[in-house]
Amino acid sequence: MMSKITFKILTFIALSSMLLASCGGGLPGADARKYPPQPEKRVEKNMEEGKGFVLMDKVKGRGNTNFEFASSNELWRATLDTIDFMPLITANYSGGIIVTDWYSDDQNSNESIKINIRFLTNEIRSDSIDLKIFYRMCKSTNNCTINERKSNLADELKKEILKKAAVYEKTTNDKRKKKKRTKIN
Repeated sequence: MMSKITFKILTFIALSSMLLASCGGGLPGADARKYPPQPEKRVEKNMEEGKGFVLMDKVKGRGNTNFEFASSNELWRATLDTIDFMPLITANYSGGIIVTDWYSDDQNSNESIKINIRFLTNEIRSDSIDLKIFYRMCKSTNNCTINERKSNLADELKKEILKKAAVYEKTTNDKRKKKKRTKIN
């Protein structure tokens, strides 16, 4: 009968030998003669072949990176400002989605709404966001129905978001023009 210590040692040796054996092969099919020794050239070759990703956008003289943040996206800011009365479940800028929690006013506690907003583009256009409103009607705590209805509320919210985004965009453009003029003078 094998003792626990002997079993642990044999298991350790077996796992170690498998891990060490897998280290010698490198990448399957990788040939060092096909990859340049200079890191910059390897990165360039990988990017040309569609492998990898760019963090600092310094490949082949492309210049500096201009990172976009949620605060610089007028449509995103306008949407959050418009629905600021609603509690949020998810606000994922990189995924382009905002989901609110169920909201009910004090007048009708049996009815609540939930809003899902998907950003289809960053441009300020009527088709740039997909806004859906879901209604939940409850007769009792465990007896609720949920459905999506086309309503004036969705249209009104969308119009308000687009109006605010247009104002934000104009303000941003005016600031850029003013800053540019002061640099020239």
